[in-house]
Amino acid sequence: MPNWLLPENIADILPSEARKIEDLRRVFLDHFRLYGYEMVMPPMLEYIESLLTGAGQDMDLRTFKLVDQISGRTMGLRADMTTQVARIDAHLLNRNYVTRLCYAGSVLHTRPSGLHATREPVQIGAEIYGHGGLEADAEIHEIVIGCLQAVGVTNVRLDLCHVGVLRSILELDARAKADEDTLYALLEAKDVPGIDAISTAYAPVVRSALLALPSLYGDVSILKTARMRLPQVAGIEKALSELEVLSNLVGAEHVIIDLADLRGYHYHSGVMFSAFVSGLPNAVARGGRYDHVGEAFGRARPATGFSLDLRELARLMPAAGRKVAIRAPWSRDAALREKIKALRDAGEVVIQSMPGHENEQDEFDCNRVVVFDGENWILQNVD
Repeated sequence: MPNWLLPENIADILPSEARKIEDLRRVFLDHFRLYGYEMVMPPMLEYIESLLTGAGQDMDLRTFKLVDQISGRTMGLRADMTTQVARIDAHLLNRNYVTRLCYAGSVLHTRPSGLHATREPVQIGAEIYGHGGLEADAEIHEIVIGCLQAVGVTNVRLDLCHVGVLRSILELDARAKADEDTLYALLEAKDVPGIDAISTAYAPVVRSALLALPSLYGDVSILKTARMRLPQVAGIEKALSELEVLSNLVGAEHVIIDLADLRGYHYHSGVMFSAFVSGLPNAVARGGRYDHVGEAFGRARPATGFSLDLRELARLMPAAGRKVAIRAPWSRDAALREKIKALRDAGEVVIQSMPGHENEQDEFDCNRVVVFDGENWILQNVD
């Protein structure tokens, strides 16, 4: 096997794509800063017990594991940064007030999430800790839409769901509660025949509600239908009311309600959302409330946030245009070196030609050149 081959679904990021990803990263981080988010940089690997706390079985299967040669303990290469940031908030910062944190970096997956997905996403996200009200959820929704609009992505649609709906239904029947994992998978796939088959022995009200969930999909008006078709219990009414409030804050025209979109169900504790944009079949961003994760680190804190893969988002971006630059010869002449330094200090890209080499550039358009006019080094336009 040639030594230059990479593993499946692992690829180098070449200059044109790398530039787009870095431009996106900077826009997002600057946007987070406008809302008061502080950046943290968790380590690439840590002990598996900490890394997988509250992350669920799915993340366990996606995490590369290895043995630490110093301690002999099992470590993991992060497959998601959200739990790491929750650990930082709960254990290291240990603040008693609302904390806003953001992050950006590569994560590794044992398997790709889709047919053409990479196993090394570049994840970026933002989290709010310390406030359990809908105001925090609304801020995260606003940031997601604002970041995407800032990079030219319009017509963003948020699909909202709430874990409280399914959990409240399951509390009404112990047999349904025992089948929670199976029902979760069936609902995620909108497998109505499967739900029908497994629910024959459930209480009629629970069976009816479970069969209704896959069809409770649509604009905000579907919440009225949900109130009529689902059991009238406090947990469900609270969940539906929260979805209604957040839909109005986001703008009803940008929201779809999908009460069976339960991805991350075991991890989240309240409202969940997926952001969809034109050009991508899957959600470009996902997030929601996860109040319980900090408990494992010794400090329960309300928390909500989102993350996305910059490599996937970069696919939507048009090819980056070539950046204008200045070509200069290589010389030991002190005056030339001062001229080049002054140009670079002014923000210009100056590329010096190495002796004996051509001046071809893939990413830069050298539309000016530094030349010697007999007395001084000057700039000339290239015809």
